Amino acid sequence: MKNDYVIKILFVESSLEEAEQIISLLRNSGIAVRPARATNVEQMQAAVSELEPDLVIFDSAVTTISLDEAMKVLEAYGRDFSLIGLVNAMDNELVADLFARGARGIASRSHPKQLIAVLKREFDALRTRRQVRWLHTALRETERRCDALLDSSTDAIAYVHEGMHVRANQSYLDTFGYESFDDLLGLPLLDMIDSSNAEEMKTLLRGQAHQGKFPAQLTLRARRADDTRFDATVEFTPATFEGERCLQIVFRRQMVDPAVLEQLQRDSVTGLYNRTHMLTQVDDAITAAAKGKKGQCLLLIEPDNWTGLVGGIGLGKADELLASFADRIRMLLGADDIAGMLADHTLGVLLDTRTDEAVREWIAKLQHSVSNEIFDAGTRSMSVTASVGGSLLGEKNANSELLLNQASNALRTAQSLGGSKVELHDPAAREKADEERDRYWLDLLQKALAGEGLVLYHQQTISLQDAEGDYSEVLLRMNGPQGEVLPGFFMPIAEKHNLTTAIDRWVLERIIKILQEHERSGLQTTLFVKLTAASLQDETMLPWLAERMQKAPLKRCQLVLEMTESKLMTLLRPAQEFVNGWKKLGGRFALEQFGSGLNSFQLLNHVDADYLKIDRSYMAELPQHPESQKKITEICQQAHELKRQAIAEWVEDATSTSLLFSCGVDFVQGNFLQIPQRLE
Repeated sequence: MKNDYVIKILFVESSLEEAEQIISLLRNSGIAVRPARATNVEQMQAAVSELEPDLVIFDSAVTTISLDEAMKVLEAYGRDFSLIGLVNAMDNELVADLFARGARGIASRSHPKQLIAVLKREFDALRTRRQVRWLHTALRETERRCDALLDSSTDAIAYVHEGMHVRANQSYLDTFGYESFDDLLGLPLLDMIDSSNAEEMKTLLRGQAHQGKFPAQLTLRARRADDTRFDATVEFTPATFEGERCLQIVFRRQMVDPAVLEQLQRDSVTGLYNRTHMLTQVDDAITAAAKGKKGQCLLLIEPDNWTGLVGGIGLGKADELLASFADRIRMLLGADDIAGMLADHTLGVLLDTRTDEAVREWIAKLQHSVSNEIFDAGTRSMSVTASVGGSLLGEKNANSELLLNQASNALRTAQSLGGSKVELHDPAAREKADEERDRYWLDLLQKALAGEGLVLYHQQTISLQDAEGDYSEVLLRMNGPQGEVLPGFFMPIAEKHNLTTAIDRWVLERIIKILQEHERSGLQTTLFVKLTAASLQDETMLPWLAERMQKAPLKRCQLVLEMTESKLMTLLRPAQEFVNGWKKLGGRFALEQFGSGLNSFQLLNHVDADYLKIDRSYMAELPQHPESQKKITEICQQAHELKRQAIAEWVEDATSTSLLFSCGVDFVQGNFLQIPQRLE
């Protein structure tokens, strides 16, 4: 399930706290949620109308609404959904009853992993059903358009089933000298072929019927109704007609020079196949894999440090270097292997029918061949290494977009590990690969904490209400082997190995020093710094902060610590104690992803936050979603009544900024306003 989806969930749940726990569990698992809650029929009708839920989680213990009543409300709504029964224990009779009355899945409250797995499965199934319906509609429209194009085409096109004509366009009739399709009814295709090619065509049709194999083109002599002959190139494509499998055949009277056609498919620099033809070959490989072919693999290959290499030899010699690099690949290709260009300096290779070990051996030979070669470009000579990323191709990933994405992600991972590395997407070996990456990133992170490997950025938070001073969000980066990397790469490793508190202290130590410098310069600066859950629960963090803050008495400048709403919901007591202690030291506190819970303002009864950072899901295409504008307005009104200030993040356009001002937002932040800058 992709993480960029926001799942709209309706909870039919008696306990608000129980629902919030599930929401926090989902968010902590990386699942974005927009929730609503209902306890009776009226609330459910209102929630269904406003939220348009994807999933409904029905607590089997709820007494104010029955499952039958809930199903009637949902079915009257007319939108596809998945209902998941929520149980405290897996009682066979209860589970059977829930399934019989409309539940698609059963989740156990006491087993979080099972609950998340069921939710992901049902949401994926829901999206698949919706996509299939869309595809059916698109298919019908495509068939209608294809039929219209067929009739208007100047190419002679016919559909043949078991050697007999079932459809032909007017151009086909004209080419063979027939007045109407009725003249072709019952006429075998072989009667349209000269006797010298009849046996070849018969063999082809027989092979197609039994194995689905046929050449893309065939050169032969065709026979018209008046018994005259003409030379033609015939193209074959599998098709369907009225639900039956058949063969689409196109007769072209003008011959195409095979040498010219081959040249058009080649990249002018490397001599390998160009991007268009290479993508066609990938599609062919996908089709073969879907039919059961095994052992194929797509590799993406790039010279390491390409920008540096081009900078050293000059842009004019880049093609010469790339051509020489491609020659090393061409030398190792097997008879059925295919290589071509897929991007500016990204070469793709389709290896045909090899074991996993043989694929790795081929990659090792290529990297050895490249690294041992001295490449000449003009007057310069140099050595080059290559990073390789790829994906083994099987029935499960027989999808062009998926395969290319897997190979591309593997290549980027290989490059992030340093030069001349290999990364192959292989589900069977995923756990080993994850462990190896974890060890690598852990080593990098430990070195970064010990030295100067961590880097701070800031992004301005702009006041819409003319607040005095400068406000900025502090962002963390880490120096990696191929440049700076985002926290999404290293923070999960840090959390796994209990290093998040050390990172928090490293950041806070430097931020306090920066605020001291601003204080001495007479600047009024407010910096927002993220805090992890481990630091919130660390009893030594507040005393450590108190010591630092006493040494840096800040009058004009402010330090604001922030945490996400979903994490605080599961840590209410330590959060309350920490925030109260922090505010006694003169600090302020902000809640991130605010408004994403069922009753976010209830959290303010326990955690005294000064700033509420509105959940970014409301900012997505804000001008097109009046319901999001309404929700933001409600949050701002309640925040101002409680003397809190509202901040909107991820603002990406001028129209959204104007709308947020009218909604009552106090601050806005996003790349549209300022991209992150290095914090010196």
